[in-house]
Amino acid sequence: MPLQIYSRFSSRHWRAYKSLNISKQFPPSRSFHTSRRAQAIKPFLLADIGEGIRECEIIQWFVEPEARVEEWDKLCEVQSDKASVEITSRFAGVIKKLHYEAGEMAKVGKPLVDIDIQGEIKKEDLEALTEPSAGEESQAQTNEGTESAPTAPVQSKDTPPESENISPPKGKHAALATPAVRHLTKELDVNIMDIQGTGRDGRVLKDDVHQFAKLRDSGGSPSKQASNLPVNTPTQIETITPLSNTQAQMFKTMTKSLTIPHFLYADEIDFSGISDLRSRLNKGLAKSPTNGINKLSFLPFIIKAVSVALYQYPMLNARVDSESSTGKPVLVHRSQHNIGVAMDTPSGLLVPVIKNVSALNVLSIAAELSRLQALAASGKLSAQDLTGGTITVSNIGNIGGTYVSPVVVEKEVAILGIGKIRRIPAFDDEDEVIAKQICNFSWSADHRVIDGATMARAAEVVRGFVEDPDSMVMHLR
Repeated sequence: MPLQIYSRFSSRHWRAYKSLNISKQFPPSRSFHTSRRAQAIKPFLLADIGEGIRECEIIQWFVEPEARVEEWDKLCEVQSDKASVEITSRFAGVIKKLHYEAGEMAKVGKPLVDIDIQGEIKKEDLEALTEPSAGEESQAQTNEGTESAPTAPVQSKDTPPESENISPPKGKHAALATPAVRHLTKELDVNIMDIQGTGRDGRVLKDDVHQFAKLRDSGGSPSKQASNLPVNTPTQIETITPLSNTQAQMFKTMTKSLTIPHFLYADEIDFSGISDLRSRLNKGLAKSPTNGINKLSFLPFIIKAVSVALYQYPMLNARVDSESSTGKPVLVHRSQHNIGVAMDTPSGLLVPVIKNVSALNVLSIAAELSRLQALAASGKLSAQDLTGGTITVSNIGNIGGTYVSPVVVEKEVAILGIGKIRRIPAFDDEDEVIAKQICNFSWSADHRVIDGATMARAAEVVRGFVEDPDSMVMHLR
């Protein structure tokens, strides 16, 4: 009996002690420690990844609800306007909710996942990653009113339902493939988002990858968009498909670019001299490759010629801006020659940038060009590879076409379009008929700041270096 009375007495005192909250009034001696125990479900926000990017497309998820993640585990892969980025977790915990499905656009500063954070974390780290900055929050609120493009086909009233012609959409877990399946997609060079999964909830299986690659290699059309388009219907059917991320970026960039008043300047360039030099150099490279290069194309020579010409006409390397105080237009000159090279890639037009060309020789330019082309073909260009350009070169001639009217890229004032090289009869200095290799160069310039005479003179400098490439040696730095 006395023991029971003592037990009740102790319990009452313990509850009274807890109600005083003494631990908060008198912190322990280790109160200087900035970490604390967190066992709360917190939203993990999509952080600002720079370059003014406000939204990203979710390419694939590496986690699903109730999955356990450790610090720095991959959460998802996102595709921005510039490049693809893998988002990693800063905390260990359990995923409770995915706020987007694969293929949807995630907004910067908005929750990406809800994670039950477990373990000791720093308060400032938690707040930085779960609370948007004022700029991000206001921008996110501005973007809330936008709607994604419709994906359902538009059908007139007199047309029959075409549901039998449309493949069912992929399941929400199409990208939640096993590591072995993802490794197989890399081996076979296929995009997992293009594959119609046959597993549970649309999950992509190994057989799906093999079938997709087999159809592609046989000359079929395995693309998800093409397979969804009805053909040979008795009546006209119009199907709306959303733009790819690359197409959407091109749409925005070109819309802005076409507000710039352009003018076109074109000329024929004799490639006979540079062709002879290239042939001699390639013979030496075939015997002894340098920087991994065993053969040179014409493009590195042209890029170097443009860079050398920019020393004489630095305004072609500038950009148009306005003073913050007066709002008056100004030219911002730039010290480095960062030359963008337009490339036709499996995902569309991309313009990776060769940085600081003035400090590179022709072989170094060729090596960097080869690196960027390999990354572009595999869809692995980084944001660093795609930003910072000061002038652009577009070599459409490797596909076809004689003349081109290129569009000046925003934040640049000039662009060079290179046409197809043609072999034509011509007269030499002694009026003898000889064969020449001719290529057309088409320049577009921002007519707000570049006049025709300036563009013509700069184009003549580039022409001189290309037609007499040995003369570039005197101007190399």
